[in-house]
Amino acid sequence: MSGVGKSSVVRELAVRGYKAVDTDDRWCAPLPDGRQMWREDAIQALLDVEDADVLFIAGCEENQAKFHAQFDHIVLLSAPLETLVERLATRTDNPYGKKPEEFRRFLDDVRTVEPLLRRIADHEVVTSMPVDDVVTTILRLVDV
Repeated sequence: MSGVGKSSVVRELAVRGYKAVDTDDRWCAPLPDGRQMWREDAIQALLDVEDADVLFIAGCEENQAKFHAQFDHIVLLSAPLETLVERLATRTDNPYGKKPEEFRRFLDDVRTVEPLLRRIADHEVVTSMPVDDVVTTILRLVDV
């Protein structure tokens, strides 16, 4: 979900020496309705490259399910709605969620998409704790 801390987790994983990709950064193509989809050719090429022992991919798009069979673990990052709303309102590195129509879409995604993600996730990590603790938890869960 937007505001859950995906970008922060990716940055911290990279600092720790892991290959980590935030799919919001050049891995998606915009759709006419304002949403986006993973660029399937780019994501497949990313998955095909074997230049790291472990690859972390952060993102959530409707077509991600096409790649689930290639993932060893699916970790859902979540946070209480109040926390997500506050993060969207106060973040300065990503404008998504500040426009009323984007905020309505965000609320709808939390209500409808997050439960679907929860069902397919191998693990769930609540990102209310410091990002260092979130990353440590993720690494423990995926046995890295």
